[in-house]
Amino acid sequence: MKKRLVVVRKSDGSNGRRNHHWSSSGSEVRYAECQKNHAAKLGGFAVDGCREFMARGEDGTEEALNCAACGCHRNFHRREVDAEVVFEYSPPNSN
Repeated sequence: MKKRLVVVRKSDGSNGRRNHHWSSSGSEVRYAECQKNHAAKLGGFAVDGCREFMARGEDGTEEALNCAACGCHRNFHRREVDAEVVFEYSPPNSN
């Protein structure tokens, strides 16, 4: 008898219309708060407080990679990936 194990994983890393994108692998990518250090030249640390990436333009354009709220590139926003991993296995027979 085959059993099915589903594991839902959430990992941080660094599209869609707002801040979600579904890929063919079944994972969702979300871009959260901006982490750009605006005081780096002065030797300090200051972020702008932007809490969530919102695409400035339509998908497929250069503007879609810029945040409408803070103006930063999408790479400055913390990346979160929600992925569902499915394993099918047959447990060993115990006699």
